[in-house]
Amino acid sequence: MTNEIKSVSGTVIPLMLDDIDTDRIIPARYLRCVTFDGLGDHAFEDDRQQDPMHPFNRAEFSGASVLVAGRNFGCGSSREHAPQSLMRWGINAVIAESFAEIFFGNCCSLGVAAVTASRDDLDKLAASIGADPTLEVMVCLETLTATAGELSISVDLPSSAREALVTGEWDYLGQLLSAGCAVKEHMATVPYLNGFSA
Repeated sequence: MTNEIKSVSGTVIPLMLDDIDTDRIIPARYLRCVTFDGLGDHAFEDDRQQDPMHPFNRAEFSGASVLVAGRNFGCGSSREHAPQSLMRWGINAVIAESFAEIFFGNCCSLGVAAVTASRDDLDKLAASIGADPTLEVMVCLETLTATAGELSISVDLPSSAREALVTGEWDYLGQLLSAGCAVKEHMATVPYLNGFSA
C-alpha cells in the first residue's frame, strides 16, 4: 500500500538561518556509509559540536518532527545524505523561505514535506515556538497551511510535488508492492519467466 502524506504534525526545531548547505546538514566524512542507517545521529554534527546551544542540541526541541529554516535551505552538493539524515533524525517536514532545487527533490522522493512560507510568517512561527517549545505545528498539504495554536500561516508547494505526496505517488516501492498481484500475472505472460515463481 502506498504512503499518502496529507499532513505532518509535531513539535518544531527552529533554525532561522539562511544558506544552510548540505555539508552543514551532514558533514562529508559521513558520506562513505554503505547504508543510511544511523545517519540521523550525525545531523548538523559539526555545528552542534561548535555550538552547545545549537537547536539540534537543546532538550526542549528533542523529538521534534518539523524543522523551520530560512532562505536557500539545502544548498551546496546534491547528496541525498542530507535529507536522509534529517529524516532519520525524525524530521518529517521542513518549512523554509526557499530550498535548493536538488535538496527539495530529494525530500519529495523520501516523503519529507518541504514547503515554503514568507519570511514574516516564518519569523512569527519561530517566535511562537521560542515562547513555547511544546507547541505542535500541523502542516496540511491539502489546505497548504501550517497551524500552531492560534497562528495559521500559508505555505506553498509545487502542485506536482503536492500531488505526489498526497496521493502516495512518491512511494515507488509502495506502489510496486501494492501492484504485486498484477506483477505476478504479467510475469506469467513473459516467455522467459515461465516457471519462475515470485
